[in-house]
Amino acid sequence: MKSKLSRWTAIAACLGLAALLAGCAATYTGLRYKDLQVQNKMSASIFLQPVAPVQRTVFVQVRNTTDKAFDLQNEVAAAIAARGYKVVPDPNQAQYLLQANVLSVGEADQSALESAGLAGFGGPLAGAAIGGVLGGSQAGAGVAVGAVAAGAAEVISGALVKVVTYMVVTDMQISERTAGGVATTFRSDLRQGTGQTTVQQQTASTGAWKQYQTRIVSSARQTNLTWPEAYPALRQGIAQSIAGIF
Repeated sequence: MKSKLSRWTAIAACLGLAALLAGCAATYTGLRYKDLQVQNKMSASIFLQPVAPVQRTVFVQVRNTTDKAFDLQNEVAAAIAARGYKVVPDPNQAQYLLQANVLSVGEADQSALESAGLAGFGGPLAGAAIGGVLGGSQAGAGVAVGAVAAGAAEVISGALVKVVTYMVVTDMQISERTAGGVATTFRSDLRQGTGQTTVQQQTASTGAWKQYQTRIVSSARQTNLTWPEAYPALRQGIAQSIAGIF
């Protein structure tokens, strides 16, 4: 009888400890990520040559090849205009051509954010894990009751508070008009079927544009964040990041 009472007492203590840990973990996570955190990181810096005010003209073309509605064209154009540049509809009248493509929108974890940034312009995208990652405490390996309590606390706190991260990956190319000609060589390897055979192609051309490429990885993180809440902040952040180059 005493053995059964001791067992039930241990279970009750375990559940009580789990509830306490869950409350502490949920409170800590909620406070740490209570404010919306938006970050924009470029894979490489771009430095454009200063030009006279009359030459501060930009042609803007922003595409979205994802299955999500994410319009950046007007936001980017407005941000560039706010920096004293004139956005023109004809590329032949522009000193700079800005071409960008939104190629990924969705939830992601920290490893997906880092992989996307390291890949750089045109690089592959790693599979993004859905949902945020919460840190949970573990009890000592030799204490079974503590381990059970910690595991239960992680499950309960995860149900109470969830850190959500949304990621947007944008590849960008800026072309700068130059007075002298620019020699460009293109190389490509074309794979033939599923074998190891490839065909190498190389073409050369001369033009009037010097080109720069970079990737912008943007993230928005907050507890229980929803996409309608993250969308405006991500749009504004990406637009400001692009405009900052000019």
